Amino acid sequence: MSFAGVSLVGDGEAVGHAINVSAASGYHLLVVNRYSHIKATTPIGTKVVSLPFTVGGHRWRISCYPNGDRPECADYVSLYFRLDENAVEGLKVQFGFSFIDELEKQDSTYIHAKRADNFSNCHPSWGYKNFMKRDALEKSKHLRDDCFTIRCDVAIATTVDLFIKVLPSSIKQHISDLFLSKEGTDVTFMVSGQKFAAHRCVLAARSVVFKAELLGSMKEGTVASVVDVEDMEAKVFRALLDFIYTDSLPEMEIDMGDEQGEAQEALWLQHLLAAADKYDLQRLNGLCEEKLCEHIDVSSVTTILTLAEQHNCHGLKEVCFEFIKTPANLKEITVIAAADGLEDITRTCPSLLKELISKLAS
Repeated sequence: MSFAGVSLVGDGEAVGHAINVSAASGYHLLVVNRYSHIKATTPIGTKVVSLPFTVGGHRWRISCYPNGDRPECADYVSLYFRLDENAVEGLKVQFGFSFIDELEKQDSTYIHAKRADNFSNCHPSWGYKNFMKRDALEKSKHLRDDCFTIRCDVAIATTVDLFIKVLPSSIKQHISDLFLSKEGTDVTFMVSGQKFAAHRCVLAARSVVFKAELLGSMKEGTVASVVDVEDMEAKVFRALLDFIYTDSLPEMEIDMGDEQGEAQEALWLQHLLAAADKYDLQRLNGLCEEKLCEHIDVSSVTTILTLAEQHNCHGLKEVCFEFIKTPANLKEITVIAAADGLEDITRTCPSLLKELISKLAS
C-alpha cells in the first residue's frame, strides 16, 4: 500500500499533507488530536473531515463523527469513507479502517479479502455508524495523550479482486487455537503448583533456550514427564506461553482499582521481562520495555532502572535516565532518595550508580 498522506484534526480545519497516489491502492492517516475537546464541542451528527487525498486517480476524504452521525449512535464514534468527486459510473472499492497499531488489519490480503462497495454520485459514502463505542475507545490503548490515529486502506477493485478472494494469513490464529485446545501437547511444565501443557516443537522454534532444553533432552532420551520451572509465578509463565503462541503481548487481567491495578501491571511486566530475558525472547523483551515506559514515575524509576541494567535493556535504561534528568523529576526523586536511600542500586548495581552520576553531570 502506498502512503497517501496524513490529516491532523484538532482545532478548526484539518491540516497536514495529502499525497496523490496514482497506484490502485494506498492508505491515508487521520490523526484526531485533542479528542476530549473535540468530543465536548462537536454535536451529534457533526463530523471532522480529513484533507482530500487521491488513490487510484480518484479523490477521497475520511469523515469522523466523535458523537455519532445520528441520535441513536450517540454513544459511538461513526466513521465513513467518502468519494470527493463526481462519478457517474460506479467505482468498486475495497476499503478498511483500523487503528494505527492494528497491524494485522493493514495487510493487503486483508483489504483485498473485503467485499467491494460501489461508490457513485448516488452513494458516495460507505462506512460504519457504530465503528466503536466511545467509552471503549477511551479505555483502550488506542487513545494516548488525548489522541488517536485511524488508518484508512483503499484498493480500487479490479476484475481479479471481484472474483478471486485470497484470505488473510491465519497462521497466528491457528497456532493460538492449538495452544488453547491443548491438542497434541507433548510437554508439561510445573510452575508454582500449576501445570501447563505445551508443544515442544513450537517452544523450540520460538526460543533457543527451550530448544536446547527440550530438543536436546529428546536426543539424549532423557525427557522428563514434567519440567519444573523455578523462581517464576504461574501467571507470568502463562503470559510467556501466550506470547510464544501469538507473538503479542497478552493483556493482564486486573481486578483492582486504577491505581492498584497500574501498580499490579507494572510488577507483572517486570517479572515478564525477566522471564523473556531468561528464555531469550527478544521481541517480548522489547514489548515489555515499551510498556514499562508508561509506568515510569518518581517512585518507580529507580526500580525500573535497576531492572533494565540487570537484563541489558539499554533502551529502557536510557528512557529512565532521561526521566531522571528532568529538573522537576530529579527534585522529587532526591527527596525520595533522602528518605529511602539508594541502597538497592548501590547493593545490586554499583556501576549503575556511577553511570547515573555521570549522566546527571553531563
